Amino acid sequence: MQHSTHFRKGRSAVATTRRSLRVAAVTAVAALLASGCGGPEKGDSSKGSGPVAPGGRAVSPLENPEGTKPGLAPVTTDADKAAARKLIAELSTKGRGPRTGYTRAEFGYAWMDTADGVPLARNGCDTRNDLMNRDGRDLTYRSGSDCVVVAMTLHDPYTGNTIEWRKAKAAEVQIDHVVPLSYSWQMGSSRWPESKRKQLANDVLNLLPVEGRANSAKGDSGPASWLPPDKRIRCAYAVRFAQVALKYEMPVTAPDKQTMLKQCGG
Repeated sequence: MQHSTHFRKGRSAVATTRRSLRVAAVTAVAALLASGCGGPEKGDSSKGSGPVAPGGRAVSPLENPEGTKPGLAPVTTDADKAAARKLIAELSTKGRGPRTGYTRAEFGYAWMDTADGVPLARNGCDTRNDLMNRDGRDLTYRSGSDCVVVAMTLHDPYTGNTIEWRKAKAAEVQIDHVVPLSYSWQMGSSRWPESKRKQLANDVLNLLPVEGRANSAKGDSGPASWLPPDKRIRCAYAVRFAQVALKYEMPVTAPDKQTMLKQCGG
């Protein structure tokens, strides 16, 4: 992948490390492609069987348990759907509590690079730009930076659309918390230590760059109230929601769990 900006010659060690992480992620995906893991043909979710999505780079959540690889590819095979149901079945359930006391500030300031215990933290680039670097293609950076993305091509997993994003219209792409922070608050994060809430808010496993309108429509909904418009991705979305909830030992509501299982054939 070629970038259209010129970088300053004296790159810091931190910047070099960050770029190495990104190259490693892309290399891993290229290896998957080389092994013949093709994605389903557009408009036909019955075809194809591997972790690569129609967008060309996205990886199945079952192959990406840490969230460091790009995107969210469909879960298509019977075997993978069975694995997805097994994962979702591990979730505990409880009723959704009150939203009393919730503010975004309870999870730290937005897109901090200093949340400990999550991938890509303290790499010299804020969380939002880490996600754009992870999922975007044909990246253009702000002059003098190898972090701040000002233009890119994004395959939106939620709608299946390809977005030619420019920073001048920043809201066209938003970073979605797969498990919304308000949802987590109502499911118990109100009692977590602040450090754990900061982790959830900045954990790349819980974050996807998506179409802004789709993200706004989702709000703080769980899967029983909102699912991605592109039906091909709904099982993968359920898997990712479950992965985050399990990692943080967070219950989901019974209707949410039932809906998640249904998306994967349960």
